[in-house]
Amino acid sequence: MNEQVLHGEILGSRLDDVRAYDGVRTRRIFAFLLDYLIVLLLLIPFGLVVLLLGLLTFGLGWALFGILGPLMAIVYVWNTLGGRNQATVGMRAMGIRLDRLDGKPVDGLLAVVHSVLFWAGNVILTPLVLLVTLFSDRKRTLHDLLLGTVVTRSDRI
Repeated sequence: MNEQVLHGEILGSRLDDVRAYDGVRTRRIFAFLLDYLIVLLLLIPFGLVVLLLGLLTFGLGWALFGILGPLMAIVYVWNTLGGRNQATVGMRAMGIRLDRLDGKPVDGLLAVVHSVLFWAGNVILTPLVLLVTLFSDRKRTLHDLLLGTVVTRSDRI
């Protein structure tokens, strides 16, 4: 039996365990708030750099303020959610992680697409994004359903 199939079976059995989804909805909300705070704190030093750059370029550098927030969030998500833990700092603090249903690890690109779909879904379909979790299997959100992912408790088998 090859290692990839074995990994898929182990992951499949863990994802089929209902205990893996206990309290996931609430934990996701608190993880989001914590991650949002972390990104805001990361903006402070980079904002100071853009401020100085703007002074040196007679105001031209200040145009970077328009993309600084989204850029910072994308870099943060790429490096944390797309990293080996498959969880942002907030998600790790709340004991949850993002898994793919096909058993492969979450890479940086999927992590960023997941985050962008979350924000786009909230802009367009605000209540629907969270309401889907009440009716979907495994408490999956709309963007989880689209990408074939699921958020599980990392502290459960």
